[in-house]
Amino acid sequence: MRVLIAPDKFKGTLTAQAAAQAIARGWSRVRPTDVLELFPISDGGDGFGAVLGRAMGARVYLTRTVNAAHQPRVARWWWAAPDATAVIESAQVIGLALLPPGRFHPFELDTFGLGAVLRAAARRGARCCVVGIGGSATNDGGFGLARALGWRFLDSQGQALSSWTELDKLARLVPPARRRLFESLTVAVDVQNPLLGPRGASRIYGPQKGLRPADFRKAEACLGQLARVARQTFGRDWARQPGAGAAGGLGFGLAAFAGARFAPGFELIARRGGLRRRLARADLVITGEGALDRSTLMGKGAGQVARLCREKRIPCLALGGVVVHTPALDRNFTQVRALTELTSPKQAQAEAAFFLARLAEVAAGEWREAS
Repeated sequence: MRVLIAPDKFKGTLTAQAAAQAIARGWSRVRPTDVLELFPISDGGDGFGAVLGRAMGARVYLTRTVNAAHQPRVARWWWAAPDATAVIESAQVIGLALLPPGRFHPFELDTFGLGAVLRAAARRGARCCVVGIGGSATNDGGFGLARALGWRFLDSQGQALSSWTELDKLARLVPPARRRLFESLTVAVDVQNPLLGPRGASRIYGPQKGLRPADFRKAEACLGQLARVARQTFGRDWARQPGAGAAGGLGFGLAAFAGARFAPGFELIARRGGLRRRLARADLVITGEGALDRSTLMGKGAGQVARLCREKRIPCLALGGVVVHTPALDRNFTQVRALTELTSPKQAQAEAAFFLARLAEVAAGEWREAS
């Protein structure tokens, strides 16, 4: 058989590439004559840069900047010279995983450090830039990024605001001399949340980053005033755009202050890497991610792979760290397996590569018997 191995990351344990390699190791122990093709996927969060950069044949570059807490950080980004295209992963700069758990409150964090990486890509000669924005630690609506790009935020007295928690006093925006760094700036985002309201950045994603219910009023007031002044300044309401609330409103900030347009992260990977062409020659597809549950089918990479497999009538096997079975999940995949079939959740997380390879080995044995 020709087997396409296309997993997403197992968050906190394995990158998408490491997961693909573990699955391949286990599968080939039982079915050594199968032809395996590895195609790691991503939906715009942690690991997005490495996955898209590899698909484009891009080189890795390093830029000195700061993380969300303004601590020194050397961030990776990817440069595809033939296309004059840069790939930037926000999680490499302002990612939640870069900070000690519980050490910082989102009111203390911002997106400023991302600006240095965007400027580095522009200096390299990038005409196009793709930014994956998942996995951020921030909730500042892109305020820090905009300041890093030269935007000034003034109160009614003409005083500059230096923290996003002062945005409820915002009265005027002053643009930089150069308002666009690239001919094309694309934000890879697979969520549809607006900036504000019950489904907005603060209430939906803020708690994951440390926002408490008591903080929602302040956060909404600040981001709401930012949205109002931006609408008055530009004559356009980016706050309502689906995806504006992604990454704590970074989607909004990139659209309003850097001229970005939104695109699904998975589709970018699929198109650049020729996923549909790879599927056409596959007899079986193996995908997976850390948790397989109802959210898998809500735009996540593994669910998107399953959708394409259904269209082409290709069997699709899903391997996850943990699985919460639902009728829809079991209906969309040919088979769903979990590392917890082999060990405890704690051990599965501690030795994810070992147990993922072992689970692939078990699945390969059963696939051989069935065929």
